[in-house]
Amino acid sequence: MVGNPDFLTGTGQDQGPELQELETPEGELYLRFFVTSGDEFALPATGIRRIIEHTPDRITPVPNVSPLLLGTLNEQGRVIWVADLGQFLGYPTQLNTDRPEIPVIAVEDQGTMLGLAVNQIVGTDWMDVEELQISRSTPDSMAPFLKGEWTLDASSGRSLRLLDHVAVLRSARWAA
Repeated sequence: MVGNPDFLTGTGQDQGPELQELETPEGELYLRFFVTSGDEFALPATGIRRIIEHTPDRITPVPNVSPLLLGTLNEQGRVIWVADLGQFLGYPTQLNTDRPEIPVIAVEDQGTMLGLAVNQIVGTDWMDVEELQISRSTPDSMAPFLKGEWTLDASSGRSLRLLDHVAVLRSARWAA
């Protein structure tokens, strides 16, 4: 196929009139998602092990653990603890588990894996790290787990907060 002259010159029967030029993305790749409060967060794609969407009955509750933990999930033979990320960050509203599927973002650092249950996954986006700002309105309960935020819409004050997945994994809150 690569040796085909039509492929190299961009001519051929499959090519439509609206040929678009591919642009090289700037910045780094991040996964964007919402927690129950409606606030939007991001995680670096490099820290994400996998994205899992299962029915709530696949998450097995475990007694006598932190109330932030929803339970465990068996994913390809590996047991993953699943946490309500919104509650971990200090939001009062619990994740609604009465729904067909719960999106879980599995993050990993040095062999430790944790599933972060979120309300909705938006998708991936290339973001410029140099545009990252320190937030002035971050609640104290959330500040240790943030690297900064991007302003998405200055007029409405909408922002995208960047989480530090290693700080979340290593937090002492899991023992509470």
